Amino acid sequence: MRGNTVMKGYLGNRKATLATLVDDWYVSGDLAVWHADGYIEIKDRSKDIIISGGENISSLEVEEVLHQLPAVLAAARGLPEPTPSGVRRPAPSSSSRQTRRRLPKRMWWNSAANIWLSFKVPKKVVFGELPKTSTGKIQKFVLRERAKQL
Repeated sequence: MRGNTVMKGYLGNRKATLATLVDDWYVSGDLAVWHADGYIEIKDRSKDIIISGGENISSLEVEEVLHQLPAVLAAARGLPEPTPSGVRRPAPSSSSRQTRRRLPKRMWWNSAANIWLSFKVPKKVVFGELPKTSTGKIQKFVLRERAKQL
């Protein structure tokens, strides 16, 4: 996007400014679909795309599947490797392996090719509280820091 309401740059951070402002266009990193009726649907952020086996996987897609499990309250990608990691549940009654087994396989079934897209299944699930801001936004940078310590 560009216009008179878009920032001119990051104060004192020329490198970040050059990465974000390209030919006077603000590059947000959001990935979206522009529907025929003019509606724009944000799908993910480019820096949160998971690359596994040469395939691009939307971290939001994986999080949505995890949310369908009854015991999962919230999920977010936090590990640097291609897997979502932050999952908050009311009681720690199941393991990472059990959670992975319960994932709805139908969500990753490609009916056109008649194959199961197993590369999308998280390789690891870590249970714990998700760090949030005062407005309720998940702090993924905190999850990434925690993941480095695992």
